[in-house]
Amino acid sequence: MEQLQSDASVLYGRKYDKTWLLDSIQAHCSVPFTPVDFHYVKNRAQFFIQDAYTASALRDINCKISDEENRKIPIFVNLSSVPHSVQNQLTPEKVEQLKLTMHKRYDIFQKALDLQSLRFDPDLVGHDIDMILNRRNCMAATLKIIEEEFPELLSLNLRNNKLYQLDGLSDIIQKAPKIKILDISKNELKSAWELGKMKGLKLEELWLEENPLCSSFTEKSTYTSFILELFPKLLRLDGQELPSPITTGIETLEIIKPCKESYKGSETLKSLVLQFLQQYYLIYDNGDRQGLLDAYHDEACFSLTTPFISQDTALSSLNEYFKGSRNMKELKDPNLRAQLLKHTKRDIVNFLSVLPKTQHDLGSFMVDVCAQTETMLCFSVNGFFQEVEGKFQGSVRAFTQTFITTPGSNSSLCIVNEELFVRDASPKETQNAFSTPMPTLSFSCMPTLSQEQQEMVQAFSIQSGMKLEWSLKCLQDNEWNYTAAGQVFTMFKAEGKIPEEAFTQSP
Repeated sequence: MEQLQSDASVLYGRKYDKTWLLDSIQAHCSVPFTPVDFHYVKNRAQFFIQDAYTASALRDINCKISDEENRKIPIFVNLSSVPHSVQNQLTPEKVEQLKLTMHKRYDIFQKALDLQSLRFDPDLVGHDIDMILNRRNCMAATLKIIEEEFPELLSLNLRNNKLYQLDGLSDIIQKAPKIKILDISKNELKSAWELGKMKGLKLEELWLEENPLCSSFTEKSTYTSFILELFPKLLRLDGQELPSPITTGIETLEIIKPCKESYKGSETLKSLVLQFLQQYYLIYDNGDRQGLLDAYHDEACFSLTTPFISQDTALSSLNEYFKGSRNMKELKDPNLRAQLLKHTKRDIVNFLSVLPKTQHDLGSFMVDVCAQTETMLCFSVNGFFQEVEGKFQGSVRAFTQTFITTPGSNSSLCIVNEELFVRDASPKETQNAFSTPMPTLSFSCMPTLSQEQQEMVQAFSIQSGMKLEWSLKCLQDNEWNYTAAGQVFTMFKAEGKIPEEAFTQSP
């Protein structure tokens, strides 16, 4: 193995979710890397890296990542010797004996591995192997064998192994992602926060009894609630059935825990939403609306509403919209209600394609994020558009469009639910509409790019902070090599060669 020569430390890294932290670092780092021996030292998260090139790239992103409170995350990189856990790796002979021992303890029918009191197993003691699972080298060897030998593992018993911290066990999320049952009872875990290192496991059954942390909760309900926060799929805790989640008869509804707007940095969030809207309305107004297919989830839903019109709808300028209006309060026919709710992205885009051709007044837009979690973003747009063809060409409409989105590929957004409300603009609104000079569409060449290239430009713009046209130029100059473009950007920015006007906001 190549000698490691640097370690990276993240100040106060213990308070961040491990997966989020490493994903964020990798997203900002100009080169891919593999963190070795991730662990915590007091409040710091620490891991090792294998070469000076990676170390330099990590130094460049010091304080470039923001947490949910919009605070910069310091990352320090220093020269280091080979980590203790790597220096003390088990010999191949000991690893082979451990593998044989674990196979003896594996139930192939239940896909269950019983490692309780592992240190005292006669097969290990007889070969002078001291398996102390608190040691990262021992836990790392155990998890590696699990990954290679028992990929279908569903149940793991680590009872009575004197575990007092779970740093090494945190890799179980990647090594054994299918685990449903975990027994870490009768150990020495004092802090309930240790369990957060395994957050992400889709556990259905967890045993924690006879750990000191259990006595830190004065109420059983508080204890149960805390554990469910970490493992929301849990059905049994310490052998006790948990209350069934509320259901609608169709699917389980999970409580959504809201996050502050600054969860990924308010400026990054603002940039993400505005760029999404710019691209969406650019295609909606100027291109074939079938180009919007990639913006929607396969099973997305859409509904359109207009104000109730008492006069003959055939004479209304909103007739083309009113025909698709879905007002549950007025519609008595359940079949019609279902028909007017557009379901699947093809139904949605086909419906949008027959609506009148438009030009939106981007200068009139009012945008607000109204709900956000780590996996969902809801935002609304208010503004005006005018029809550009047909009988009512030049008519100005007011609209409100609400999007519920999830993360898409390459840092884009994917629409899962959408509602559009359209009404006639008042005379005063009509007079004021389009009065503000139209902002320059900095991405007018979007329709000429492939979907993959569009997503690359969006992702590069978000990560670099540069405007879309500058991000596009950087990628084109580097022949669409994303990594190379990132390295050139990092170098030019450090040398002060990128003008301030290239950025959405001055760096």
